[in-house]
Amino acid sequence: MAPDSYAVMGNPVAHSRSPWIHARFAELTGQSLEYRALLVPADGFPDAVHAFRGAGGRGCNVTVPFKFEAAALCAGELSARAELAGACNTLVFDGPQAPPRGDNTDGVGLVRDIEHHAGVNLAGAHVLLVGAGGAAAGVLGPLIEANPARLTVTNRTLANAQLLVTRHQDLAARRGVRLDALPLDAVDRPHDIVINGTASSLGGDAVPVSGRVLREGGLAIDMMYGPAAQGFLDWARRHGGVPRDGLGMLVEQAAESFSIWRGLRPPAAQVLHELRQLLAPAGA
Repeated sequence: MAPDSYAVMGNPVAHSRSPWIHARFAELTGQSLEYRALLVPADGFPDAVHAFRGAGGRGCNVTVPFKFEAAALCAGELSARAELAGACNTLVFDGPQAPPRGDNTDGVGLVRDIEHHAGVNLAGAHVLLVGAGGAAAGVLGPLIEANPARLTVTNRTLANAQLLVTRHQDLAARRGVRLDALPLDAVDRPHDIVINGTASSLGGDAVPVSGRVLREGGLAIDMMYGPAAQGFLDWARRHGGVPRDGLGMLVEQAAESFSIWRGLRPPAAQVLHELRQLLAPAGA
């Protein structure tokens, strides 16, 4: 029997560690699967999904810039968290003709990394989420469900942050969380946790908020990892914060996707430890 086929689709995608992570998950859980990275043209996402599904693909992860498109492809076959986000990072293919089913595991992955690996409680915290694209949309709901006292979304285009906040306002009200959208230059008070969910890391752009937004000793986490996250991590150190990259989120969201596809949960903590060792500079 040929192994089941999965992939991550994005642009760029060559940097992705997802193939290594899922290969390790499969090895540790005794699953027969192959997982690869597929570079998709900016205007070619629906065609790429159709071709992969038609060739027998069982599911895929979706990364920048296609998470909103992924949700639109699912024709209403969305999990509650993906529907709330309006974005998907996980697609399930039940056959070459059936519409894909969509889910979003980004938020679960981020919350698990913050609380279990970084050891920081979200409950009662003041949290700043920078960005309002597909990555930010996927994490906002689970962040609210972790019961911070206040959660502020800021973005270069304020209207996008406002749309995201409006979409999640009912959930925030039910959880007793104060949820706001502010322009970048209006955010100047310190926060316990600052999360960078913008694409600025990929482009090497400067961090778009003032250092005043991070309290001394606060957690500053970038959803990116590797060289793409370095600018934000350096910014966090300069302003007295505790820097953290997105590797833990990556592994935890991958574990959630794996469990959706395969029906069992892999040992995420072990794989995260191994991945950090793999990527550590020689002699470190």
